[in-house]
Amino acid sequence: MSMGIQLDLIKSIPYFTGLEQPELENIKKHVFEKKAVRGEILAFEGEPADTLFFVVEGVVKVFKTSADGKEQILQIIRPGDSFNDVPVFTGDVSLASAEAMSDVLLYSLKKNDLTAIIGENPRVSLNVIHVLSERVQRLVSLVEDLSFRHVTGRVAKVLLEYAGDGADEKPRLTQQEMAAMIGTAREMVGRSLKTLEEEGTIRMERNRVIITDQETLREVAGIT
Repeated sequence: MSMGIQLDLIKSIPYFTGLEQPELENIKKHVFEKKAVRGEILAFEGEPADTLFFVVEGVVKVFKTSADGKEQILQIIRPGDSFNDVPVFTGDVSLASAEAMSDVLLYSLKKNDLTAIIGENPRVSLNVIHVLSERVQRLVSLVEDLSFRHVTGRVAKVLLEYAGDGADEKPRLTQQEMAAMIGTAREMVGRSLKTLEEEGTIRMERNRVIITDQETLREVAGIT
């Protein structure tokens, strides 16, 4: 089952930071690989979940959907990050859905195996606490953004994390996906991007946003 699993990739996962080679080798025996294509749903909100997933390649979005179909993206999961943590630890249902934003490669662990690994490796418990604490910080930051930051500021903050200067590859977000991240309508995102472009802060290039004035963009985002 774990023939294609690479030890170096397991070592790079925050859950397993600081573990020695023998411990990693033992964990590898329980890890299995899953591939998914863009658009594939990997977890369903409200359904039981017994598998923890780590993104190895590609990008996954974790989101909630309202009764009228409106989507709120909670987190973009990139290589090294995990999802399905909460239901796996609580034995409850998934709090959100997860969808592949590109073709993805996942490493995964069943709940029983993860429980055994934590029991055998106290360091993993500390790592898990650190990972989940960072998750809480992200959610608090999201609430602050939705409550106190104006739309253009929210757009600027997303751009600082996901756009670049054209030299690096980051997940390409559509205006609809950006809107779903910052709790607004796609049209509002479009207006904000146009405003930022007119001010010379960004440049639109083949449907990709290039940051041309990062300092000003940070000011708009309210980041010092």
